[in-house]
Amino acid sequence: AAGVGRATLYRYFPNRDALLTGLTTAAGDELLIRIADAELDTVPVPTAIARLTRGFLTAGSKYAALLQPGIRLPDKDADLKQRLDRPVRELITRGVTDGTLRTDLAVDALFEMFTGLLEKGLLMVLRGESGIEQASSAVVTVFLDGATDPAARGTE
Repeated sequence: AAGVGRATLYRYFPNRDALLTGLTTAAGDELLIRIADAELDTVPVPTAIARLTRGFLTAGSKYAALLQPGIRLPDKDADLKQRLDRPVRELITRGVTDGTLRTDLAVDALFEMFTGLLEKGLLMVLRGESGIEQASSAVVTVFLDGATDPAARGTE
């Protein structure tokens, strides 16, 4: 699918584990670039969440092979995980602090909910159930506004 022959592929990646490690590194690097390009600190929290979501789904959709059933990924490099998690946690903390996000849940809980929605949004894109923009919009809306029908809000 990448347009290279097996000989070329195996020259750079001598085995399957090396290939998966290379793909994981490339996906992480691209996501870090997208996070930096989103300039999360320069925009209101809801806009930053939308930018982050779109970046994650766009970068993630290019690496669908990493999410196939039966693929055992190499352990994430601790430094990479921290560099990916930190901006998300900082954004959520800013949202809680400024009152944009709810204060009755811990930042860790909000982080887990948001990243869970990102993962499911990415699966929707990879399965062809949704485009990147539609899935991004759904993730952002559910995270920021919940799943309640706007027409039903305020009624008990």
